[in-house]
Amino acid sequence: MKAKIALAALTALVSLPALATPAYAHPADPAPGGPQRPHEADVEGTRNIDSLSVTATAGPGHSVTLAWDRRSRAETGQVPAGARRFVFLFDRSVRFNPDAFPTCDRALIEEKGAAACPDGSQVGSGLAEYATGEPREVLAFNTRIGRTPGVLVVLPSTGVVLEQTMERVSHPYREHYRWALDEILPPNDTPPQERAGTTRFRLSFGATREHHGRTVGFVESTARPGSALRFGLWSEFVTGQVLVPVAKARLGR
Repeated sequence: MKAKIALAALTALVSLPALATPAYAHPADPAPGGPQRPHEADVEGTRNIDSLSVTATAGPGHSVTLAWDRRSRAETGQVPAGARRFVFLFDRSVRFNPDAFPTCDRALIEEKGAAACPDGSQVGSGLAEYATGEPREVLAFNTRIGRTPGVLVVLPSTGVVLEQTMERVSHPYREHYRWALDEILPPNDTPPQERAGTTRFRLSFGATREHHGRTVGFVESTARPGSALRFGLWSEFVTGQVLVPVAKARLGR
């Protein structure tokens, strides 16, 4: 059964600036138990200034659509430095239902494209924008990465496939968050200092389907409509800079 990708309705939200962090006091890793990125030395480059907003919309049952909108600019006005890793931090009320949705394997996408994924496996969509101004479609699919539930983030126009693993957040983050999606951007043949970062990245998670006689969401929340939810985006760049922009959103309908 095809997943119904809900369009995020506009609700009131508050966007907070990224936490200012000296180079010697990086924020703790929120998902240290996840896959490890191969070591790559820091490079000289601009510092990024990031902001985050999230729209949260209630759907059938406990399902929610979460629309993430990250904006990034270079402190010096140049192209933002490229990223190494993003960790999406979800409000403590949020839970996932990956077992209720079909999965799509990375190998299938790389061989036949995203259109070959099983019906119902797509759980989100969005847009990536670069300094050149050209938006690129982003698709998200439920998957398994080894034994771990996860999400594949696919840019069909470039063939890029990124893996996100579902992880429990580490102790310093448990006051506000419970689950994280840990995304690694692996090293490639382009020198780190030449990897262009996105100026804006939007990604909505919001699929629903019938499962065992009831409507379930890929993402669900125990919060009531009108409740304030908190989200964060731990972000590491090729320069070694780490930011954690935070956003608060009222759960709307």
